[in-house]
Amino acid sequence: MKIELSFCLRHKTNCIKVNPVIIKIIIVLLLLFILFNLFRALFIMVSGRDKGRPMSHYLGRRVLFSVVVLVVVIAAFKLGFINPNANPTTHIQTQINTTKPHQQNASTKQQLEKQNAFWD
Repeated sequence: MKIELSFCLRHKTNCIKVNPVIIKIIIVLLLLFILFNLFRALFIMVSGRDKGRPMSHYLGRRVLFSVVVLVVVIAAFKLGFINPNANPTTHIQTQINTTKPHQQNASTKQQLEKQNAFWD
C-alpha cells in the first residue's frame, strides 16, 4: 500500500506528489550526517591533529545541518507531508480495581517473619 500526499501550487495542474517515507528517510540521513560530523570533531579533538580542517569546521556543519533538519520537519508538518503523533491528553486511561477485599481474621493474617542473628 503506497500512500502519497500531493501538494498543489496555485493551480491544480501543478501538483507535487510526495511520499512521507521519502521525507522520513531524508531526515534520518541528515541526522546520521550530523552524528558523523560530531564524531569527526571528537576524533580531531582527541587526536590533537593540527593538519587539515579544524574541529570547529565539523561542529559548525553539525549545527548547520541541525537547523536544516528542524526546518525540514517544520515545513513537512506545515505542508501536510507528515503528521505528528496525537496529543497524549486525548487518551484517558481509567484504572479498574479487580481485586476484592476480604476480611482478615487471626487465621488468615500473615505472620511476621522472625529474624535470628545466628543460623540454627
